[in-house]
Amino acid sequence: MLKSLHIHNFALIEDLNIEFKDGFNVFTGETGAGKSIFIDAMGIVLGGRASLDYLPTAAESYWLQAIFDVEKNIEALKLLEDYDLEPEDGCIFIRRKVLRSGKSTALINGCQIPVSFLQKLGETLLDIHGQHENQRLLKASEPLMLLSVFGNEKLESLFLNYNASYKEYIELKNRIQELEEKNSERERILDRLKWEINEIEVARLVPGEEDELEEKVKKLTNLNKIMNAVASSYELFMGLEEGTSGILDSASLVQKKLTSAADFDVKLAELAEHMGSIWIMLDEVRHELKAYLEENTFEPELLEEYQERLDLIYRLKKKYGSSIKEVMAYYNGAIEEAEELSLLEMKIAETQKLLDKKTVELWQLAEEISVVRTELAKEFAVKITDNLRELAMPESLFLVKMRRKTQLSATGIDEAVFYFTANRGQGAKQLAKIASGGELSRIALAIKSVLSNRSGVHTMVFDEIDTGVGGVTARKMAEKIARIANFKQVLCVTHLAQIAVFADAHFCIEKQTEKKRTLTKIRPLESAEKVHEIVRMTGGSNDNFAAAEQYALELLKEAQRSKSVFSEKARSFV
Repeated sequence: MLKSLHIHNFALIEDLNIEFKDGFNVFTGETGAGKSIFIDAMGIVLGGRASLDYLPTAAESYWLQAIFDVEKNIEALKLLEDYDLEPEDGCIFIRRKVLRSGKSTALINGCQIPVSFLQKLGETLLDIHGQHENQRLLKASEPLMLLSVFGNEKLESLFLNYNASYKEYIELKNRIQELEEKNSERERILDRLKWEINEIEVARLVPGEEDELEEKVKKLTNLNKIMNAVASSYELFMGLEEGTSGILDSASLVQKKLTSAADFDVKLAELAEHMGSIWIMLDEVRHELKAYLEENTFEPELLEEYQERLDLIYRLKKKYGSSIKEVMAYYNGAIEEAEELSLLEMKIAETQKLLDKKTVELWQLAEEISVVRTELAKEFAVKITDNLRELAMPESLFLVKMRRKTQLSATGIDEAVFYFTANRGQGAKQLAKIASGGELSRIALAIKSVLSNRSGVHTMVFDEIDTGVGGVTARKMAEKIARIANFKQVLCVTHLAQIAVFADAHFCIEKQTEKKRTLTKIRPLESAEKVHEIVRMTGGSNDNFAAAEQYALELLKEAQRSKSVFSEKARSFV
């Protein structure tokens, strides 16, 4: 139930806080006073499109706040629990703020939430029926949707099974389509895969070989420099250059001199011993240099072989991956894909069998749903007809005709079409082709009445549902809405006095000028003010005010008498 709505800097509303009552809340006012602004604010606070058109020129933002009592709203409580949100004293506090930049924020009990969640939650809190809702009755998809709401308990378990099977059915159809598309190009893809597999196989790639090859190419490319350095080093060891003594000879001479001097200083004996070790190490280096000179010769064909191998690896990497490891991963994947393609026709046949089996299963479930729907359609039509006859249409007839589709769909195999006639003796025709605006308003109210006790939403909003009606019909509509208000909170924007007199709480929407600015105000009316508003609505003037006032009082008294008569029966009304 909506407890209050606070509106700030929204269109013509500067700052307004409205507290609602249980039962029937009515909003009235002159044309253009801002009744639509009030309805738009309720939609936006529950996740509707937050247009900047509502932002006053001088303001940087507008915000809307609503407090809902959700203590008995099972659907809302479940959604809140899924989002780790808890009511406070059975209530939730929703705030929506919209900045001039276009950015908006949504909070529940101070916790920021995505607008998508707010929209979903809003569906469990408010059922808003605006003038455009009447036109929804003419949409092809609407009758079937309304039947689903009407028969929710009977259809729920059937649709749980159907939806699960339909999902599998669609997945199998998509899988077959994918397989058949592959099969149409199977030979071409297989040829490509075989060529790629063979190309990689022939290469006989070895992990790490690329680094080794690069080292070898580097060595062979610079072998002349290397050999010159090694040869020159060897010559220094051996003293082969004229006028020089070799490193080994020099080291040997140093050792001898130190050894002869060691007789006079023991410390020099240690150095002589070190020089002996150094001579041995230097001799080993000399042997290594000699062996290197003997073993390494420049072989152009070997360098060419290494370079060609590196070029091959580069080409494979460019086509199949950035490393040998990735190339081999591609190779393994290609083998698997080729194996799958070779078994493709068998897979198509197997998947088709599964699809055929699932199709039979789905048709059986759809048939079961269709049988239940057909019975629900009859029951629904009878209830709508009964309600229409209570809305000053005593000769009306409402029908729901079921048609069978030739293909399965997400909703089954049924199509539902509304048929209607307002007069006895005239055959019912398709609603979309014959209903007037006033008739659509009454049909919409009848449907809301029938479905009201099948919805977990505790607050219903009627935005000028009385469009196109008046007189006795308006009175009947008022009674119907008032009956709904016995077990749901109702907020109704109306321009008819016949409806306003049934209000448990009456609010007046009016424009006022303050400091050269026009503002919309909404205020609750006390008894005397309520009478004056009814007088205005019935067209009373100063010339006949006394008579108009008396008429307004009679309307109010008659409404109270009617409410007292049917209030106890309202819960079983629909």
